[in-house]
Amino acid sequence: MMEQIKKLRDQTGCGVSDCKSALEEAAGDLTMATEILRKKGVAKAAKRAGREATEGIIIAETNSDNTEGYMLEVNSETDFVARNEQFQNFVKKIFELVKEKKPQSRDELLKLELGNGTVESELETLSGTIGEKLGIKDVIVLAGDIVSAYIHGGGRIGVLISLSSGEAKLARDIAMQVAAANPKYLTPDNVPTEEIEKEKEIYHEQLLKEGKPEEMIEKILTGKINKYFQEVCLLKQEYIKDDSQKVEDILGEAKVDKFVRFAL
Repeated sequence: MMEQIKKLRDQTGCGVSDCKSALEEAAGDLTMATEILRKKGVAKAAKRAGREATEGIIIAETNSDNTEGYMLEVNSETDFVARNEQFQNFVKKIFELVKEKKPQSRDELLKLELGNGTVESELETLSGTIGEKLGIKDVIVLAGDIVSAYIHGGGRIGVLISLSSGEAKLARDIAMQVAAANPKYLTPDNVPTEEIEKEKEIYHEQLLKEGKPEEMIEKILTGKINKYFQEVCLLKQEYIKDDSQKVEDILGEAKVDKFVRFAL
């Protein structure tokens, strides 16, 4: 039976549970089982494998005492499906599973039991029903002293952030900063050396073309790299609610442990 299930999966791209049910219904006949899956609309998912699922929805929440946060991104091909009630209800079911089981990776989430199969097989079934490629892009469970979740643009951007001290309002304000300013790193120390060297190389070439003498370039480079840090490092960014201050000034004694940003 397992060998037949594998063959049917290869032919149709359907999930294990769907293939098993179809084979049982077809008394082991692969051709008939394929027809059964096609009639159910499930086998259509295989034809969508090469298409891009770049729309969808991001959902994020924290627990009641703000010590744990959860964020999930599920993709569809079109915004029309992303707004579909059936799709949104399915995302909510997966999200409840995330809060209950706390999967540490996308692969772990896909293998969790849901409905008559797994998250992966149920996703494939819904894909066949709706007629679009669907997929789970990412999931994160974040714990800390204070965790805040923020959703922007009706689910197009989501942020989770954890602070080791401070207040829930402060955590939310910094989460809004991450959503708006899209920092890549927390501090300049987190920026990879090779990235800094690449930026210096680019700036160096620009300054040479501008005719700047070599002895001046090193001094100018220092300022340009500091400016780069202000763009990509959260603590060095101008605070979105008061650009006369930096995020590190707003934090005071509070410390950001980690932030995660999802965006469609």
